[in-house]
Amino acid sequence: MSAGSAGETAWEVHGSGPPVVLIHGFGLNRAMWQWQLPALTPHFGVLTYDLLGHGESAPPTGTPGLAMFAAQLLELMDRCGIERAAVVGFSLGGMIARRVALDRPDRLSALAILNSPHDRSPAERDAVCARVRQTEADGPSANLEPALERWFTPAFRAETPDTIALVRNWIMSNDPAVYPQIYRVLAEGDAEIVRGLERIPCPTLVMTGADDPGNTPAMARAMAGLIPGARLAILPGLRHMALAEAPRAVGEPLSAFLRDAL
Repeated sequence: MSAGSAGETAWEVHGSGPPVVLIHGFGLNRAMWQWQLPALTPHFGVLTYDLLGHGESAPPTGTPGLAMFAAQLLELMDRCGIERAAVVGFSLGGMIARRVALDRPDRLSALAILNSPHDRSPAERDAVCARVRQTEADGPSANLEPALERWFTPAFRAETPDTIALVRNWIMSNDPAVYPQIYRVLAEGDAEIVRGLERIPCPTLVMTGADDPGNTPAMARAMAGLIPGARLAILPGLRHMALAEAPRAVGEPLSAFLRDAL
């Protein structure tokens, strides 16, 4: 493994081979990919990094938005000498990956969108925005326990308290002043990447859990239906953090897709 800092971004590279960049979700950090690295590093050079305002990366300057996070990714790729890469994004990371795919399709060799929102209804958007307002008042602890319930099945929460505690700690480590600003990007940013998906030229995989309430199978099917030739994977019995709860269920189809695409 190699690690370092590219400008304001903390990053690591695992394995060797065709480049694959992993973008974590809101409130998390690059360590969330630990469950997927065993499936990917035998075949690829995997770049993980912390989004601005997360983990060991610097806080954002100005108002956060998808364009800012897309620019961070492209700058990191430039600094690491990566001309084109397969980009895998989870949740907010999947939104950032779509922003890059729409703006700079020449930089992507493949795209994987995991458990990511698409074209929320007004009621769905209002529900997320209400949670944003609660974090503005109460910080990352607001709605944390309900979030963990949405992310993991009841059995997994009961049987693996260490993993739940780890994820809880990641969320609580966020800066309470920055956290709601980035949460608003997650809440509202999907509206700006609804149009144009039919122009994405690279091989694409869209995946979510059958029981992910905020990043639903209907959203995944709609995205896959718009992106030419996209593969669709709906994981039965799993929720938002399927990649941690059932690593093989996510890692095996993800690795197979990337091996076919690269």
